Amino acid sequence: MIGLIRVFTAKDNEVVQSHGKLIQENYAVPVISRSIPDQPYGIYDDETEKTAIPKIVDLGVQLEKEGCRILIISCAADPGINELRARVSIPVIGGGSSASLVARSLGLPVGLMGITEGVPPVMRELLGELIVGYIRPDGVTNTTDLLTEEGRRAALESARSLVNQGAKAIVFACTGFSTISFAGEIRRELGIPVIDTVDSEGLIAANFYKQTR
Repeated sequence: MIGLIRVFTAKDNEVVQSHGKLIQENYAVPVISRSIPDQPYGIYDDETEKTAIPKIVDLGVQLEKEGCRILIISCAADPGINELRARVSIPVIGGGSSASLVARSLGLPVGLMGITEGVPPVMRELLGELIVGYIRPDGVTNTTDLLTEEGRRAALESARSLVNQGAKAIVFACTGFSTISFAGEIRRELGIPVIDTVDSEGLIAANFYKQTR
């Protein structure tokens, strides 16, 4: 079993399960998804990340005890990844590093879309000179804003802006875009590759999982 950690608290179980469902459908591997508590707007700045890290670690430890053989922190910032790796004996995969490595393999200039003030450090470190721009959609300050029609419209305009800046591919620097299944819309409207964070973490986790069965 792959254990997937959601870094925001959702009342809607369908939303909680959406990342795991995407991975199960694309890669035919079993995924159990859990949310950290008391984080209704997820991680969107340094303070909310600091608050979330011990919750991520506690949940990851619990998922290992329940039999998970791989853990995914489904967030583009890879929050708490080193802390969790120090506490468990199984691999821990981060969304941001996974998407960055997939994008790096293309070698194309990339535009990043996220909900924070700047590019998550792990993504900036891995993508480096390939980054031509980063944008946070107008009016989007946390992951729940992407669940609105206004958020979707602003996100599409942001993608167009990045293409105008020279991006030849779009990389999601927030898993909220995966929650709303936004990659397909950008591909249809703009005709360029999109590196979906959840799909990327699933690709890496599923490959390892299938090797170790």
